[in-house]
Parts: sequence; C-alpha cells; structure tokens
Amino acid sequence: MPVLVVVGMQWGDEGKGKIIDLFAENVDVVARYQGGHNAGHTICFDEKEFVLHLIPSGIFHAGKLCVIGNGVVVDP
Repeated sequence: MPVLVVVGMQWGDEGKGKIIDLFAENVDVVARYQGGHNAGHTICFDEKEFVLHLIPSGIFHAGKLCVIGNGVVVDP
C-alpha cells in the first residue's frame, strides 16, 4: 500500500492543509498525527469556506477515513 506524507519544513502557514485537500481524493485515509488547535487551515467546499483546526483536511471527500492520531493535543 503506497503512503503519501506531507511534512512542513517551516513553522506553519506553508499551505499543508490545501495540499492535503488536493491529494485527499486519491487516498483512502487522511491522518493528522501531531499538533494542536492553534493553527487552522481553510478549505472551500460547496461554495463555502470552512476553517479546520484539528479535523484532517480530507474530511469533505466522500468515503475517506479521517484519523486524529494520539499525538494531537485536544483541548476539551
């Protein structure tokens, strides 16, 4: 099973969320493995903008499993 990994080499604002959203239609699972809710990524879907903080960017693609890993900080 091939794996695609997107890693940011700066400290945010690199456009990782938009890149993940583009690749999400070609994968089965989209996972976020670390980080917190301090940064967000904006996804346009159905002519609306959604700002996601913890949810993986592939959430709007039908039939994709989105996973929040155990390294993600969740502030209830």
